[in-house]
Amino acid sequence: MSRDQEILLNIADLDLTFPTAFGPLHAVRGVNIELIRGQALAVVGESGSGKTVTMKAVAGILPPNTKINRGSITFTYSNQEGLQKSTDLLSKGKRWMRRHINGKRIAMVFQDPVSSLNPTMSIGRQLTEGMIWHHKASKKEAWNRAIDLLEEVGIEDAPKWMKCYPHQLSGGMCQRVAIAIALSCQPELLICDEPTTALDVSIQEKMMDLIRRLQRKRGISVIYITHDLGAVARAADMIYVMYAGKIVEKGMTREVLYDPRHPYTWGLLLSMPDLNCENQRLYSIPGSPPTLLQESQGDAFSPRNRYAMIVDDKAEPPMFAITKTHAAATWLLDARAPKVEMPDELKKRLEGMKKEAGDSGRG
Repeated sequence: MSRDQEILLNIADLDLTFPTAFGPLHAVRGVNIELIRGQALAVVGESGSGKTVTMKAVAGILPPNTKINRGSITFTYSNQEGLQKSTDLLSKGKRWMRRHINGKRIAMVFQDPVSSLNPTMSIGRQLTEGMIWHHKASKKEAWNRAIDLLEEVGIEDAPKWMKCYPHQLSGGMCQRVAIAIALSCQPELLICDEPTTALDVSIQEKMMDLIRRLQRKRGISVIYITHDLGAVARAADMIYVMYAGKIVEKGMTREVLYDPRHPYTWGLLLSMPDLNCENQRLYSIPGSPPTLLQESQGDAFSPRNRYAMIVDDKAEPPMFAITKTHAAATWLLDARAPKVEMPDELKKRLEGMKKEAGDSGRG
């Protein structure tokens, strides 16, 4: 296997439960995700689908009451001697994670850039503390490097902002600072949790372009956590769709965007705003996501699935392979199931997306 095809992160059969006053909440149910070094993937789903919890497990920042039922998270990184080392992150304690992984090799950019920054610390101090702690850099060296980082993420007159505090910056600037902090210790994996949700729509695309540019420049891997398939259409190489704590569809970005097979993925794509659509009414997936407090016998999406069959209420569907890289967990792909096509409205929308991608050279 070439270096370009090395597996950086392998999440295998991850299963997590949280105790609550109403009983155990089964938040993550046997999740399998594989990330190739240097690539970007997106984990997509509604709120409560388990995507953020899964990535918090990767970053080692799960709540202390989390019960790990089974699974492993194998991370392959370069040690101090430059040699490749593979470690199951679930077997490590928080102290080890803080010393060897958090910020240093895996960094996370959180959803709200303003609240993720410390309001009592200057921008310069927040940028330099990781370099001083992890890389033993001198204060002067870390300060100069921090200025370079601010310039790298597109903040002009960087020395001026080093002594400022988060409340003195705009939301867009706070997000750029958060990205700079995440990159300060040169991590191998960057996790972006809804990186544009809290930002004005006019700068959302700029943020995504910035992350893509930094990924190419540094050769790092990126995981996007989002509810918006459109936001990661150009950024991700692979897409994993999550529902009720499970992966229900996965594949190369083109496969999931242009040839989706799971009814839940159809709903997510239809709920994206479409400026070229004459019908201005936004589609909404009927019903609500399950609470995950109760174990469902069959397909968790069945109550919201207009194409559900009797088997959906009795048995959970396996992952049906569509191509070598594309698979979906829906009984509609069983050879015995009736032939069901995606909605005509979605077909038209996907044809428009393909045409737009071709016209812009992004195919």
